[in-house]
Amino acid sequence: MTTPSLAGKVIAVIGGTTGLGFSAAKAFVNAGARVVVVGRSADSAAVAGAELGAAAQVVVGDAAQSDTSQRAVARAVEIFGRLDGLYHVAGGSGRRMGDGPLHELTDEGWHATVELNLTSLVYSNRAAVRQFLTQGGGGVLLNMGSVLGRSPSPHFFATHGYAATKSAVIGFTRSIASYYAGSNIRANVIAPALVETPMARRAAGDETILSFIRTKQPLDGGRIGHPADCDGAAIYFLSDASAFVTGQVLAVDGGWSVSEGQIP
Repeated sequence: MTTPSLAGKVIAVIGGTTGLGFSAAKAFVNAGARVVVVGRSADSAAVAGAELGAAAQVVVGDAAQSDTSQRAVARAVEIFGRLDGLYHVAGGSGRRMGDGPLHELTDEGWHATVELNLTSLVYSNRAAVRQFLTQGGGGVLLNMGSVLGRSPSPHFFATHGYAATKSAVIGFTRSIASYYAGSNIRANVIAPALVETPMARRAAGDETILSFIRTKQPLDGGRIGHPADCDGAAIYFLSDASAFVTGQVLAVDGGWSVSEGQIP
């Protein structure tokens, strides 16, 4: 098997200025890639650009607006000459916007959660696929899912709109993987469990939830995940080491999906 390397690759990271996306962007650069990172905040984008250095370009914009990913892909082609892969990380909880258990889910919460987690992803994947088809030679899509798309946790993580969008990410990714395989365009999903990111601030600060996580994510002492835990999988999927892999979902979850967990 080819050793994972991103030498010479050009990768767009949607949601790449904070959390999981920024950790991945740094890992990609260290693995030899050039990156275009997209973030909503001009401040975080400036910090990310400074840390990533000359191997990176930064685009500020809302991923739920279709022109944002189009601009990112265009920047990759303009500056680096092509696009080899796209990693869509942008998304998050819609809890503060009205997501929750179905009987409490508001219309506004539903629409906001879909825009944040699914619409933005469809837009970025579409922009990348159009470029892959134009330039020829294939390409790679890697989408961010969640264990909650397949392995619910009703006591602490009952955001049903979010679960629906993350389930949809799997179905969408597998469908496009099937359709574009003949063009050598691959599409896969990483599905993490609870990771310490800005989105997870509520859970990460709740000792009752962390006690649950100690048995639900039992690997490495039963801890919350770190953004870097997903970087190796992302490099693998975006590298030629996974050239014969498409339509797959990899849980990077500390054992969540095979553990019962204990609720006090």
